Amino acid sequence: MAAITVPDIMVLPRLPRPTEQMRTRPPRGIITAHKQQEGAGFEVRRPFPSMDLQSADPFILLDQMGPVAYEPYEAKGAPWHPHRGFETVTYMLDGTMVHHDSNGGGGTISEGDTQWMTAGSGILHDELPPEELVISGGWFHGIQLWVNLPRALKMATPRYQDLRGTELTLVSSHDGGALVRIIAGDIGGFEGPGSTHTPIAYAHASISPGGQLETPWPQQFTAMAYVLSGSGTVGADRRPIAEGQLAVFGPGDAITVSADARQHNPTGELEVLLLGGRQINEPVVQYGPFVMNTRAEIIQAVEDFQAGRMGNIPAEHVAGKRLGE
Repeated sequence: MAAITVPDIMVLPRLPRPTEQMRTRPPRGIITAHKQQEGAGFEVRRPFPSMDLQSADPFILLDQMGPVAYEPYEAKGAPWHPHRGFETVTYMLDGTMVHHDSNGGGGTISEGDTQWMTAGSGILHDELPPEELVISGGWFHGIQLWVNLPRALKMATPRYQDLRGTELTLVSSHDGGALVRIIAGDIGGFEGPGSTHTPIAYAHASISPGGQLETPWPQQFTAMAYVLSGSGTVGADRRPIAEGQLAVFGPGDAITVSADARQHNPTGELEVLLLGGRQINEPVVQYGPFVMNTRAEIIQAVEDFQAGRMGNIPAEHVAGKRLGE
């Protein structure tokens, strides 16, 4: 797991320790992600939406892609497809992904980088492994989060944010036992670089064996913790949680995540995503890559896509096929 890191965590600014007056959020449930095939046939772990957690407002979907060691000509991606009504946030931990879209955005997302695409009124894009990964094989590990847009912003102008790993806000826990990479939102008074339409907080934390991450969390936000690898506990009552599981927290002012004393994973640390946001509390109607408020809006989205009103695949991407296809 090659996410951005630092040689000496002790030089980083530190998150404030929650005060005694703050209420630690209790875990309301632990959700185990299910596995399924996506795109051209790659496997993902998906904690939501699922039978156990159908709604994670303001989020629509969370997919963990990998970690997987691809053999030569085995790597697959997601060919050209449309989106409308939400944002996709792709965070790379290992390997590389190449993105193109019909709005002229895109580029290469490398280890530690984040691609933030606001589909808004509609866009076409693809997400593919680079040809060198297809040819040679190698490690691949990424996260894709879908962030819903409120009704007033469903038809916003599409935009693209390319966040390099070096741009993330790096802080440590108050005792120096955890490295926190803030991608977006405010956590403990530190702001991530991602510009959000929907108010959210999103971060990746690495917690040392036996260490604990305690941090204030916006009271008006939902709060969740998803374990990428390793094992530990959540909440003041230390409820166990392990790789591929999502903790959903109840109300309060702070969250606590602790790492077990021994970690049996490549990094030797508990790797966890922290995420939450202000609930939109509007009807959600989803049909594949379209997320709107009503069935009529979904029908309109399909018609607009079929009529080419969400853009067109650039000419240079129409004729040829990628190696390995």
